[in-house]
Amino acid sequence: MQKNLRGIKVALLVDNGFEQVELTEPVKALREANALVEIIAPEKKIKGWDLKNWGDEITADTLLDEANPENYDALILPGGVMNPDFLRMKNNAIEFVKTFLTAQKPVASICHGPWTLIETGLIKGRKLTSYPSLKTDLINAGATWIDEPVVTDKNLITSRRPSDLPAFNDRIISTLAALVSSPNNASNRPPIKGEKMDEIKSKDKVKK
Repeated sequence: MQKNLRGIKVALLVDNGFEQVELTEPVKALREANALVEIIAPEKKIKGWDLKNWGDEITADTLLDEANPENYDALILPGGVMNPDFLRMKNNAIEFVKTFLTAQKPVASICHGPWTLIETGLIKGRKLTSYPSLKTDLINAGATWIDEPVVTDKNLITSRRPSDLPAFNDRIISTLAALVSSPNNASNRPPIKGEKMDEIKSKDKVKK
């Protein structure tokens, strides 16, 4: 049975060079489960990376400088080599991610996305996975790296690569489904601009 995430609000934080499918597929899965999704970026227009070439340009719903972590129930960090490398150099991006981690809200990251997690200084002692090339970086940051399609450690969900997206999306939705019946579920927060977000402005438009 399809889980219903009505009332759950999810932020996706990205910068230029995000791996396109690692944004579009989670967005598709979340919307099909009736979650509200908002794309947050340092600039209004950002461009994806599609395997070996530049992908589509999309329009962020909210600029990072204007985004309030308290408006969201969870955070997703797509990968792509450039995207997390740009984000981890921005203090406001790191503070945004740290807020979710310290509040114990679900944070999901795939592929090279954990590079941004390292910069928060909050993954020491955590279990996670990533694209294999990040293994040494994560171990040096004090994490335990596990070679599995998806790894969950309390509020932290991580995955390795685009081929693991089905398992990654399922784990995100299962985790968020537990929040739906929570008495703290989003009822007192103001609406976000993404509530009527009909499309990602991308030629790839979250395929059925």
